[in-house]
Amino acid sequence: MSVKSKTNSIGILTAGGDCPGLNAAIRGVAKAAMHYGIKVIGIQDGFRGLVENRVVPLDDESVSGILTHGGTKLGSSRDKPHKMPMGGKIMDMTEVAVSNMQRLKLDCLVCLGGNGTQKNALRLHETGGVNVMTLPKTIDNDVLETDTTFGFDSAMSIATEAIDRLHTTATSHHRIIVCEVMGHSAGWLALGSGLAGGADVILIPEIPYDLNVIANHLVERRRHGKRFSIIAIAEGVISKEEAKGLTDAEKEKAKEKKPREETTADGIVLVQESMASRVARHLQRITGIEARVTTLGHVQRGGSPTPFDRLLCTRLGTMAGILLAKGRYNVMVGVKGDECVPVPLEKVAGVKKVVTLDHPWVETARLVSTCLGDNVE
Repeated sequence: MSVKSKTNSIGILTAGGDCPGLNAAIRGVAKAAMHYGIKVIGIQDGFRGLVENRVVPLDDESVSGILTHGGTKLGSSRDKPHKMPMGGKIMDMTEVAVSNMQRLKLDCLVCLGGNGTQKNALRLHETGGVNVMTLPKTIDNDVLETDTTFGFDSAMSIATEAIDRLHTTATSHHRIIVCEVMGHSAGWLALGSGLAGGADVILIPEIPYDLNVIANHLVERRRHGKRFSIIAIAEGVISKEEAKGLTDAEKEKAKEKKPREETTADGIVLVQESMASRVARHLQRITGIEARVTTLGHVQRGGSPTPFDRLLCTRLGTMAGILLAKGRYNVMVGVKGDECVPVPLEKVAGVKKVVTLDHPWVETARLVSTCLGDNVE
């Protein structure tokens, strides 16, 4: 140790959806903190574990060998301290969370998570007066004030490989194949994997689609001898008709709908039509070309992180350790160019980073003749 740390003890938790890289980030934070003599406590199952006081000590041995492992050794949940289901009721457990932090003598709570985690961490700081720090985790890449989030590269690699594989079966049967990837409000994953996989059509939430534009593009491809087409679609896409007359807030609400299952009063589960199935059905009717759907779902969250994400998590984690040693709290460690930098949580929480219409990836897609569902050339 070259300096005396201003932080004596920290807790680490992982919250929200799992993704590749969480274990690598836990390892990065813990090992860097221990380098400065900081005691590290692992909190199980996100904020719920903090409220229920379920913790485990972390040392060099316990974080050894987890760099390449998928998932999170600490477990995760989507529970919020201020709105937590407890005994059949929704309760504000902020005071309990703060009390447990104080009992554990934690100087800072390090939270690994996406947009929801950024908001929950900031709220815990503002209402409970405790110190927090966050690292940006999400396969959607929609956290503000960071160039990228960990988990995104791994998920994009999985989605790209799926699109690669779908090309061969689409070619063999001369079909339209629609591949649905995750992304309710932001289209980074669909756009990135669609470009990398050579999808012919890419549909993202930020650009409402026109079925006729897509159908014309597919028919034109066939007229030029291209007898198959791949469509990469984000789960939160909406049509131009659906978007017409809606406010921005209403559009966001429409994107967040999850039309997967509905349970009737009799307890019967009805599987509703996904956006990918809906688009495929309409395109088959309009074009007369056979269409099939593949939904990747949670496979995008699984498996070992890519080398890029392993490196990113290690860099973010070690920067967190440096900042903790300096006594710098209530920030998110983000990526800006080649640097990992602290960003005030107030700038991050509550805002999503979405694909802008002038983003270089959008321009790239148009220049390689990818249809984005609108009539812009």
